[in-house]
Amino acid sequence: MPNIKSAKKRVITSEARNEANKRAKSALKTELKKARAEGASAATIKSASVSVDKAAGKGLIHKNKAARLKSQLAKKANSNA
Repeated sequence: MPNIKSAKKRVITSEARNEANKRAKSALKTELKKARAEGASAATIKSASVSVDKAAGKGLIHKNKAARLKSQLAKKANSNA
């Protein structure tokens, strides 16, 4: 456990951010799972694509991973059309 006051604060804030990031990543994975499901609507796929962009913007996932996921979603959307 840290002794310096600022270090103690950093532990508390980093734990809080860690929890928030876990929740956000979990929500993103759930949305991707719904979009990849059989019979997913175009709106669901579009919503997942927007969520991927937001996650990349916040630094939750790398921009290249976001591009790859969006490409996969677009491929699925085009195959359904």
